[in-house]
Amino acid sequence: MPSPRDASPRLQEALDTTVEAVEKTIKRLLPETDFAERPLFDAMRYGVLGGGKRLRPFMTMQAAALFNVEPGRARRAAAAVEFLHCYSLVHDDLPAMDDSDRRRGKATVHRKFDEATAILAGDSLLTLAFETLSDRDTHPDPHVRVELVRKLAIASGGHGMVGGQMLDLIGEREEFDLGTISRMQRMKTGHLFAYACEAGAILGRASDQHKKALCNYAYDLGLAFQVTDDVLDVEADPNDTGKPANQDAQAGKSTFVSTMGKEQAKMRAEMLVHQAIRHLHVFDGRAEMLKELALYVLERRA
Repeated sequence: MPSPRDASPRLQEALDTTVEAVEKTIKRLLPETDFAERPLFDAMRYGVLGGGKRLRPFMTMQAAALFNVEPGRARRAAAAVEFLHCYSLVHDDLPAMDDSDRRRGKATVHRKFDEATAILAGDSLLTLAFETLSDRDTHPDPHVRVELVRKLAIASGGHGMVGGQMLDLIGEREEFDLGTISRMQRMKTGHLFAYACEAGAILGRASDQHKKALCNYAYDLGLAFQVTDDVLDVEADPNDTGKPANQDAQAGKSTFVSTMGKEQAKMRAEMLVHQAIRHLHVFDGRAEMLKELALYVLERRA
């Protein structure tokens, strides 16, 4: 496996452009307020702004660009994906879940505010994601909007991300085999990765073939992302990752590293990344940024 590196200059420029554009959209959709419930909105903004690699919004924007989707619509869908992702982080960090003090290099939402506010902030970010997707500004065709909402509900619910989190909690009490770990991470990470790509394709009314290729790419990439995350948990500097090290081991969780060993896990991540890239061949070289993203996930430091 190659030594870790930062994103290539071309990818970093594209990531920076996406971060800037999506953050502007998020700020517009989630403005500051002087109402009595201001602490809720302050916590929402704290949880979603000023941190994170924005990989999922990047995937949405890049997928949408393949089908010439109007950028404003793509940005709204990308913001919705990030709202939902950040809601999951706020809730995952709670004492009842991972009990984390740090996220993205700063105090977690429940530490910055309080547990009750963090729960409400997560709830509000979740519902804001669906509010954003269902708005006519995201797409004039109601059938497209319904499909965006339906697919996100599937990706994030009991058969997707939330179900994966339940398995993650069970894994603190039971030892999982490799198949169960893979299923858990496909649900917890892979489904939202797949939705992030498919949302761009739905906006562009893409063919089933192109949707399937993007989803398969994202599933393999999501699993590779989680494998590398497990590796980083045991070998990365917390100053780089922005969160404490060895959290999984301390919680007694079954991971790819604990099950396969670190070197085998690295080899599995490499295999998954190259498998993900092969799914992009259907786009005849037009998905270079998604290819670069896959290579970056393989070699990231944080």
